[in-house]
Amino acid sequence: MTQTAPLGRRAAAEFVGTGALVAVVAGSGIQATKLSQDVGVQLLANSLATVFGLGVLIALLGPLSGAHFNPVVTLAAWWSGRGGEGPTGREAAAYIAAQVAGAIGGAVLADAMFAEPLVRWSTHDRSAPHLWLGEVVATAGLVLLVFGLARTARAHFAPVAVASYIGAAYWFTSSTSFANPAVTVGRAFTDTFAGIAPGSVPAFVAAQLVGLVAGVVLVAALFGRPAPAGEDVTVPRGEHHPAASGR
Repeated sequence: MTQTAPLGRRAAAEFVGTGALVAVVAGSGIQATKLSQDVGVQLLANSLATVFGLGVLIALLGPLSGAHFNPVVTLAAWWSGRGGEGPTGREAAAYIAAQVAGAIGGAVLADAMFAEPLVRWSTHDRSAPHLWLGEVVATAGLVLLVFGLARTARAHFAPVAVASYIGAAYWFTSSTSFANPAVTVGRAFTDTFAGIAPGSVPAFVAAQLVGLVAGVVLVAALFGRPAPAGEDVTVPRGEHHPAASGR
C-alpha cells in the first residue's frame, strides 16, 4: 500500500476515486437507458464504460492511495498486512469512511448530470439467493486477483487486469458483480438502471463480506506468502453497476 502521502490526502483520493467510479457506473446506466430499450445493449454500454473508467481511475490514483475504492479491498489489505506492511486500523477506517461518502456523492452527481432527482431511493429489488451467490463469487475473485497480483510482484498490471475482471464479471455473475459494499450503498441512492433497493443492500453487503473471507483464504492457499516488500496493492470495485465495481 502506498504510504508516502499523508493519510488525509490518501483518504481524499479514495473519496474522489470511489465517487468517480459510481458516477461512471450510474451515469453510463442512465445514458444507456436513454439511448436503447434493449436491456442487453444497456448492460453492454454500462459495462464498457465501467471498464474504461475503472482502469483510468486505478492508473491515476493508484500511486497516491493504492486505489482501493472498495472496503473489501481495504479490509483484506489490513488483514493480510497486520505484520506491518498493510494499513493500520485507523487508516483502514479512514479509507472506508471516504469510500462510502464518495460512493453516495458519486450517485448524486450522476443524477444531477442527467437531471434526475438528486436523491431518490432505488426501487430495483435485487433480493434472491442466486444473486447473493453471484456476489460471493465476484468478490472472492476480485480479492484473489488483486492480492495474487501483489504477491507475484505484478501489481503494475492492476489497471488493466482489475478493470478487465470487473467487465467480465458484469456478464458471468448473476448479480452483475457489485463486489463492493461502498458502491452498493451508493447505488441505493439512485432510482436508475444501476440502482439497488435499500432493502436489498444488507444481504448484498453480507455476501460481499463472505466473498472477502473466501478470497483471503484462496490467496493464502494458492500463494501462501506475503507480498514482496515495497509492492503496492493497487485496486478498486469494482461495482462496478459499480458498479460496480468491484464497482
